[in-house]
Amino acid sequence: MNADKKVAFYTLGCKLNFSETSTIARNFVSEGFNRVDFHEKADIYVINTCSVTDNADKRFKTIVKNALIKNEDAFLIAVGCYAQLKPEELAAVDGVDLVLGATEKFNVTSYINDLTKNQHGEVHSCEISEADFYVGSYSIGDRTRAFLKVQDGCDYKCTYCTIPLARGISRSDTVENVLKNAAEISKRGIKEIVLTGVNIGDYGKGEFGNKKHEHTFLDLVKQLDKVAGIHRLRISSIEPNLLRDETIDFVSKSDTFVPHFHIPLQSGSDDLLKKMKRRYLRDTYTNRVQKIKKVLPNACIGVDVIVGFPGETEKHFLDTYHYLNDLDISYLHVFTYSERANTEAVLMDGVVPKKTRAKRSKMLRGLSVKKRRAFYETQLGETLTVLFESENKEGYIHGFTENYVKVKTPWNPRFINTLHTVTLTSIDEDGLVRFNFVEELKATAIK
Repeated sequence: MNADKKVAFYTLGCKLNFSETSTIARNFVSEGFNRVDFHEKADIYVINTCSVTDNADKRFKTIVKNALIKNEDAFLIAVGCYAQLKPEELAAVDGVDLVLGATEKFNVTSYINDLTKNQHGEVHSCEISEADFYVGSYSIGDRTRAFLKVQDGCDYKCTYCTIPLARGISRSDTVENVLKNAAEISKRGIKEIVLTGVNIGDYGKGEFGNKKHEHTFLDLVKQLDKVAGIHRLRISSIEPNLLRDETIDFVSKSDTFVPHFHIPLQSGSDDLLKKMKRRYLRDTYTNRVQKIKKVLPNACIGVDVIVGFPGETEKHFLDTYHYLNDLDISYLHVFTYSERANTEAVLMDGVVPKKTRAKRSKMLRGLSVKKRRAFYETQLGETLTVLFESENKEGYIHGFTENYVKVKTPWNPRFINTLHTVTLTSIDEDGLVRFNFVEELKATAIK
C-alpha cells in the first residue's frame, strides 16, 4: 500500500537526534515506504527538531518552506525536542500537518491515516512525566560512523537547559540491548560507533525501569570493548564529574576505544558554574584534562563552552578565555547563550547584551581555531589510522584519525569507509592535515 509513497527526513541538533531519526526512518521502510533524500520530492517530510538554541527554532520554519517548495501537497511531520516543548507553536507553522511529542515519535506511522493536508497541525504530545520508558536507537546509512544511543533524559537541573523538559528523566538501555545493537551495526560493515545520549556518564540509571544503577558507564564500556568486528568506539560528550579515572585508564589500554573525549565545561568561572547549577567546579575540570593527558598524551579533548550567560561580566569571560588558552585542550564548541522559556536562567539579572555575546563568541571561536592548529602541529610525524568519509568535497575525500585529526587527500571512491595507516606530514592552508600512506586498504569498503 505504501510502496509508491516517498518519505524524507531532516535532523536538527545532536548525535542523539540522528540516531533516533535513523530508527524512525527504518520503521517507515519496514512498512513499505520508500525513503528518499530530503532534497528530493517526497509525499511525507519528517523533521526531527532541536530546541537547544534560538537558531534551531528559526531553522525549522526555513526547512518547512524548503520542503513545500519541493511538493506543496506534502504531508509535514514535526518530532523531537521542540515538538515536545512547544507543540502548538509548531502546529501553527504554515504547512505543518502533524506534531508528535517525546513518547509518540517512535510510533509515527500509526498516526498517519491518510496524507491529506490538515488545515491546522494536529498535535499528539504527552506530559513529559510520561516519558519514563526507553526506546533504543542507532543510525546506519546516513554517515560513515554510526551513532548508538545508550541513554536518554537527564536528572540534572542546569539553569539554562530545557532538555529535561523535552526528554524526561534519566534512563538507560540494557547492556544486552546495547551489545545487540552494536553487533548489528558491526555486521553492516560500519567501522566506527559513537556512543551517544543526553547524559551518558549517568548510564545504568533506569536500566530496568528503576533508579538503581544495575551497571555503570564503565561496565558498559568494558562489555562493548569485547564486541567482535567493531574497529572503533568513540565516547561522545560526557560530564566531567562522571568521567572517572577508571574509565580513562580503560580507554588508554583499549584497542577499540579511541583517545578522544568531549567534555562540557560551559564556563571557566566557578561563580558562573554555581549559577548554572553545574555539578563540578573548575578544579575538577582541570583534573580531568590532566588525567587524560597523563595516560593518553596524544588524546584529543573537545570542550563545550557557553558565552553570555546572565551575570557574565567581562572579568568572568576573560577568566574563561585565559583558562582555556592555558589548558591542554584541542578545540571548542562555542554556544551563545539564548533565553529559553521555563528555565531558571531566563529570570536572572545581569542580562548580557547580544552584541557582547556575539563578540565573546567570536573571540572563543578564534581561540578554537588556534587550539586545533596547535593540537594538529603536535601530531605531525605521528603514524595513525584514518577512517575515510563518503563525501566528495571539491575533489577531496576527508577522514579522521582515531584522535580526531581531520585529514584530506584527492578523491578516490575506493577509500570510502576504509581504514588506512598513515603518517601525518603537514597542515594545509585550510587547516586540514596532509599525510603519506603507510598501509593501503587496511579494511575493505562496503559493497
